[in-house]
Amino acid sequence: MSILLDKNSRIAIQGITGREAAMVTKHSLDYGTKLLAGVTPGKSGQEVHGVPVYDTLKKAVAIHGINTSVIYVPPAFVYDAVLEAISAGVTLILIATENVPQMDAMKFLASAKKNGVRVIGPNSVGIITPKDRVKVGAIGGDNVERCFVPGGIGVISRSGGMTAESSWLVKRAGYGVSTSVSIGGDALIGTSIKDLLLLYQKDPKTEAVVTFSEPGTHFEEEAAEFMMEGGFTKPLFSFVAGRFTETMPEGTVFGHAGAMISGGTGKPTQKMALLRSAGAHVLERFDDLIPLLKQVLN
Repeated sequence: MSILLDKNSRIAIQGITGREAAMVTKHSLDYGTKLLAGVTPGKSGQEVHGVPVYDTLKKAVAIHGINTSVIYVPPAFVYDAVLEAISAGVTLILIATENVPQMDAMKFLASAKKNGVRVIGPNSVGIITPKDRVKVGAIGGDNVERCFVPGGIGVISRSGGMTAESSWLVKRAGYGVSTSVSIGGDALIGTSIKDLLLLYQKDPKTEAVVTFSEPGTHFEEEAAEFMMEGGFTKPLFSFVAGRFTETMPEGTVFGHAGAMISGGTGKPTQKMALLRSAGAHVLERFDDLIPLLKQVLN
């Protein structure tokens, strides 16, 4: 099984006629994804790699039964695109766009929560479920099997590149992934590590989870508390990058907009200590993942 994406996912891309979205469309179709429609206002009747384009997502939903939307529009237009998707009845929204205005993000995330809609991102490279050969976003590119093969390990990362790298290490250890999720690097995002651990806990085919973390946010602290409460009982393998940032001036952004130590919180060593106390397998070095996976899961 999997989380978020499976063979029943019916996907549309908002902003499909843009250069990056068109490339993602081709790669997704080549992989076998049911990418059924695209939306760009004023371009109804066109096609992108054979995928029909509509003026509104509402029409795409009515014709194709879309339940998942991927947003590739400029930051200033993400707010309207998300509200359009919520209004159209889409239940899963992935936002690939980065640097979305924070006030816009606050408003559309509140609206999504109110309407029971799952948002991944902003600034997410995508989600992939190899067993069903379905992916949304740029994740995996045009050579998916290099990093992503079917298996029982869930992968979570704010970084798109490290989502692939973590999945590649899982593959090198002799395992595969159930679903890999890039949760997004913007300061405000829709789905946290804890949220995904709850989904992986309920998935009988996910036997363990790997997380790649960064400085900033309270996501790891929340995950550790969730584990201590018994909410997640499967093996969790965690690496927290950026310990060197603790010697830098507070407020320095490390890579992503959300990767910032502020007010004495968000320090990698604090995250590592809490995760370790909750029972997670915390890695001192990222490539320790390979022998540790073998040791624990075998």
